[in-house]
Amino acid sequence: MCLSDRFLLWRSHHLLRMGSSNNIQAKLESTIGAAFFSQILSLNEATVKFDIWDTAGQERYHSLAPMYYRGAAAALVVYDISSTDSFTRAKKWIQEVQRQGNPHLVMALVANKADLETKRQVDNEEGELYAQENGLFFIETSAKTAQNVKELFYEIAKRLVKARAARRSGMKLHEETQDRGRRLFCCST
Repeated sequence: MCLSDRFLLWRSHHLLRMGSSNNIQAKLESTIGAAFFSQILSLNEATVKFDIWDTAGQERYHSLAPMYYRGAAAALVVYDISSTDSFTRAKKWIQEVQRQGNPHLVMALVANKADLETKRQVDNEEGELYAQENGLFFIETSAKTAQNVKELFYEIAKRLVKARAARRSGMKLHEETQDRGRRLFCCST
């Protein structure tokens, strides 16, 4: 899984850390380049291990991001609800990941800092509409209060399991015969 945002990576990094623990850290630090950690979630139907790359969203690290999202099964693009610029940058990241990433990628648009309702510049409906139009999962979170953070990771895990099952069920075996009478099987999607 790859997470990307431009200037709010200290928040997104914290958001990811909150997904794997209940500790709220007082001191938050920006991601430099990329940070890596793992998280395991158990669902009824499967156990999902997330290998998470938190990529720095600052412009100087932009060229590194494709290394992380090209092979990713999921991506979270996070924006700050108190910044229209952040939402605009998030939309650009989504376009880039959709253009260059895995075609089966499970992607979420995450509106962070829900605890800053009085400073909101991006309406919930605007984020939801953009997500819906682009086939993304949408959720509002607060890394500070942990609002919807666990729900975000469980929803991504469920969607990954469902997407994997759909790809598996799409495989068909075709029986072919060679000249010597041996049967060969090949698969296609």
